[in-house]
Amino acid sequence: MNWFFLIIAGLFEVAFAACLGKAKEATGVEATYWYIGFLLCLAISMFLLVKVTQELPIGTAYAVWTGIGAVGTVLVGILVFKEPATFWRMFFITTLIGSIIGLKFVSN
Repeated sequence: MNWFFLIIAGLFEVAFAACLGKAKEATGVEATYWYIGFLLCLAISMFLLVKVTQELPIGTAYAVWTGIGAVGTVLVGILVFKEPATFWRMFFITTLIGSIIGLKFVSN
């Protein structure tokens, strides 16, 4: 169950990064809503990360959490913010995904 919560925490990390990107594009009240979304996603992500580190090794949990956030944020950047999907970006994202999966298999 901790791995499930860790994945959810990583997805909320992606969400708070996406909220920052949307807030940058918005103005006025709309920007405020995106910043509120950022704070909510940040709080949920951190809460879940704290909970899972009570059972999982901190090094593994943090690496997986940041990896999910990095991969997800790059994908959101490509799909939502129209950032370039170059060969090397996709290559290194793929190696990062492989590393996250590897950490899952070698951790208790």
